[in-house]
Amino acid sequence: MDRRWVGPRGYEVVPATRAGRQVLRIRRNGWLIADCLSVADVAKHVDLADLCEVIALPMDRRYRAAG
Repeated sequence: MDRRWVGPRGYEVVPATRAGRQVLRIRRNGWLIADCLSVADVAKHVDLADLCEVIALPMDRRYRAAG
């Protein structure tokens, strides 16, 4: 499962690979802001306390929406 963190004002942080190295890619409203080598680098662009991890919940195929 892919990991992803989102923050206010359209920020999103996702792990990625660039030139064979793992980076944390920061996007804002879909636009690339930076590829960071460390969490400290991410903190230069985004307040880490504002980030929330997006967790995909398992979906039960038997579930039917009300209505």
